[in-house]
Amino acid sequence: MYKKDDYVVYKHDVCKIKDVKENRLMGNTYYVMTPIDDDTLIIDIPIENRMGFLRDVISSEDAEKLINKISKIQPLDNINDKNIEMKYKELLNAGGHENLIKIIKTTYLRNEDRINNKKKISEKDNTFFKLAEKYLYNELSVALNKSVEEVKKYITEKVSK
Repeated sequence: MYKKDDYVVYKHDVCKIKDVKENRLMGNTYYVMTPIDDDTLIIDIPIENRMGFLRDVISSEDAEKLINKISKIQPLDNINDKNIEMKYKELLNAGGHENLIKIIKTTYLRNEDRINNKKKISEKDNTFFKLAEKYLYNELSVALNKSVEEVKKYITEKVSK
């Protein structure tokens, strides 16, 4: 059971538990939490977590291992503009940090290629890039006790070595 001020991942968003309350009418206990990047949103979820939407934040050790293997994670291949959105959604829905990295790498490379060929960047790629970055960096920032900007810089330094 989590307690007040713990960080958890709800679906894809990193949230801070603000309180644990009992609903005597319904006979259950639930978490009151807010996403770390939107404290105006309040999420109530039963502590039973029957749907499996709630999980622990990655540990700092696992975060370091993940960062160290980023350069080995390959972007998507055999994709085209017709099936790319479906592929991105599949990876997001499957969960997993490596899938987020695949999306980030694929979208970055596709947009870089477009820029180099003097084309406009793809809105789909840009949208999924930002989403995957948000999910990954928010969680890593909590795990490593750094700001999102510090995590981005840290990863860039580690990957460029």
